Amino acid sequence: MIFNEERKERVEAIEQILRAFLPQKMEYQKVIAEAMEYSLMAGGKRLRPMLMQETYQLYGGDSALVSPFMAAIEMIHTYSLVHDDLPAMDNDAYRRGRKTTHIVYGEDMGILAGDALLNYAFETAFTAFSQYPDDSKTIGRALQVLAEKSGIYGMIGGQVVDVKESGHAVSGERLHFIYKLKTGALIEASMMIGAILAGAPEEEIQRMEQAASDIGMAFQIQDDILDVTSTQEVLGKPVLSDARNEKTTYVTWKGLEKAKEEVECLSNRAVDAIQSAPRKNPFLEQLVLELVNRKS
Repeated sequence: MIFNEERKERVEAIEQILRAFLPQKMEYQKVIAEAMEYSLMAGGKRLRPMLMQETYQLYGGDSALVSPFMAAIEMIHTYSLVHDDLPAMDNDAYRRGRKTTHIVYGEDMGILAGDALLNYAFETAFTAFSQYPDDSKTIGRALQVLAEKSGIYGMIGGQVVDVKESGHAVSGERLHFIYKLKTGALIEASMMIGAILAGAPEEEIQRMEQAASDIGMAFQIQDDILDVTSTQEVLGKPVLSDARNEKTTYVTWKGLEKAKEEVECLSNRAVDAIQSAPRKNPFLEQLVLELVNRKS
């Protein structure tokens, strides 16, 4: 119960940060600001900025330097969801219990809202230079990670392979590649940037990259498990959809029990990495376990 209350408080604080960085309403192009706000403030776990902030604190960070990057990572995540929902992609009409951006604002504005969020994410992160000029080298390194992990070597790269391989079975190796990039890359960016901005040494940054990779993989495998073990009432979406679509998942690749073992192994390894850091952050450890062992 205490953890849930702490998590709720953190989500509320993140929401305040996001609102602070929203674009100002404009005259002729005000619709794009409205569509961006509609998309960004639709709710959600706020997992990526939360992981970034907790990792920043894990390595002793105690300023608002991390705030623009927290907003930026959530903007990038949101833009990817807006584009995923488009007719050319998943063609979804609802997300988080309300109509998707392109349904409300039209397909053209849905595309542009996603584009705008991606560009504005970097515009937001760049404000750190003027706010903290003495940390320019660190900010530059963080920006490099943000760009790489969200681009063709990260999230977009994973999405490309996922789209190209849809409609037929894929190898376990390719499935692992898709999961690592499509789901894991932004989680890796979140924890790496948290460590970078706090001034962590290179070996600790790499340790967080691996921990985040394990978290992302465990999170996605748990999704596969819930698709065959949960119910629509609990999960909030149709179950057994992967089987109906003949989609390769960790469950179809390795079986249910092996998939469960993989989630446990990956999550334990991630927590061990976090516990080996110079400081302790019990909330971050609990967050990882709650995330990968979730029931919905």
